[in-house]
Amino acid sequence: MSNFTHFNEQGRARMVDISKKDETERIAVAKSSIFVNQEIYKKITQNQIDKGDVLAVAQVAGVMAAKKTSDWIPMCHPLQLKSIDISFHWSVSDTTYELGIEAFVKTKGSTGVEMEALTAASATALTIYDMCKAIDKGMVIGNTYLLEKKGGKSGDYLRKDTEED
Repeated sequence: MSNFTHFNEQGRARMVDISKKDETERIAVAKSSIFVNQEIYKKITQNQIDKGDVLAVAQVAGVMAAKKTSDWIPMCHPLQLKSIDISFHWSVSDTTYELGIEAFVKTKGSTGVEMEALTAASATALTIYDMCKAIDKGMVIGNTYLLEKKGGKSGDYLRKDTEED
């Protein structure tokens, strides 16, 4: 079991010791999306959702979730994040209304911020669902994935099988 860093000598899960790792700048970008109906699209873009400004609230939820990732994911280290940004992009056709979500997270530390970016993107999508579910519970949260990471021992990563907006 010694080749697996997330297991102790008894083969049980543990939080990895990062105390000897160098502190470097770490960046991660994750994406998600939510598909809504035309009514929700119009109400979000015209700021007519009864619960308030959907994108502003979802953006704050994403930031808060990134900061609390270690409370959600048991083996994640608590990190001092240096920057978090959530951005949105609508893709609209005759029949589909997809709100793209991009979460950017940055720190300087001994471990990466991939989980923080993924958590931020997920929480953002869930918040949009929560704020709009009174209109339509049929919304679909799309694929959530790591787009990019920079820094750390394992090096940089850029997902190759997705189309960029």
